[in-house]
Amino acid sequence: MKIGLDILGGDYAPKATITGAIEAQKQLTGDQKIVLFGKTEETKQLIDQAGGNSSDFEYVEAPEVIAMGEHPTKAITQKPNSSIAKGFEYLKNKEIDSFASAGNTGAMLVGSMFSVKAIPGVLRPAIASIVPKLKSGFGILLDVGANADCKPEMLNQFAMLGSLFAEHVFNVSNPKVGLLNIGEEEEKGNILTTSTYPLLKANDKINFIGNAEGRDLFSDHADVYVCDGFTGNVVLKLAESFYVVTLKKGFKDDFFDRFNYEQYGGSPILGVNAPVIIGHGISTPEAIKNMVLFSRDMIESKFIDSIKSIFN
Repeated sequence: MKIGLDILGGDYAPKATITGAIEAQKQLTGDQKIVLFGKTEETKQLIDQAGGNSSDFEYVEAPEVIAMGEHPTKAITQKPNSSIAKGFEYLKNKEIDSFASAGNTGAMLVGSMFSVKAIPGVLRPAIASIVPKLKSGFGILLDVGANADCKPEMLNQFAMLGSLFAEHVFNVSNPKVGLLNIGEEEEKGNILTTSTYPLLKANDKINFIGNAEGRDLFSDHADVYVCDGFTGNVVLKLAESFYVVTLKKGFKDDFFDRFNYEQYGGSPILGVNAPVIIGHGISTPEAIKNMVLFSRDMIESKFIDSIKSIFN
């Protein structure tokens, strides 16, 4: 197994990414290697300085950086030696089994679509995020930003992707799927949700339990919550703020602690031909470590094969 990691992506790169990679490597087995994309000699020096062993890793020289503010499509094509472009080149050629970066989100999406591409039958890949449940465990929310505008057919596929993700990666048996809406009743919502509801209701590949309101999100109401990327991103950013607010208010709570993005590492792009994980721009070493371990779990689950079997 070869887990690709962009060393130059993120606000605190390369030190945070290197420290996270060192910690992740300690939890991997001998046949699992992290492949680092960045400035090779500098990376080796920083690993040794941080107390790691540079011989524990593999390296790909990729000295250019795609900055957060750059145009994704232009950057991918104009910077072929960037860490993100090189990562996708290796992923496309199956020289690595997954690729993760805390760098430019748009470039990660463009790289996914241009290199490994969407699985045949998938209309649009979606970004999934984890939402803690009040009692225990967590649910899956998608899309959270890949597709701001959606058609009903896309939301129907998101439901299938999210359901497969919950089942195969997190071992949730027969996951319950809810459509994020402004009311419980079938006729409630806007044009998108009222048109999506009958598609989900008729879909025998998912366990659809009807509409879910915002107040249901942290309950056991459903395991997978489906929405367009605009709505999902607003919900995600609001949820992420809960943890920050508790810190600022100076109180400790186990439930709100689980909103800390560091625990989950990153968000996967579901519906492409290989595991791709997008990390938070402010990823710390802990977040990077968990992003690498999440990549390992995605590879081991053979989740991509399960999507292909459903959509092909």
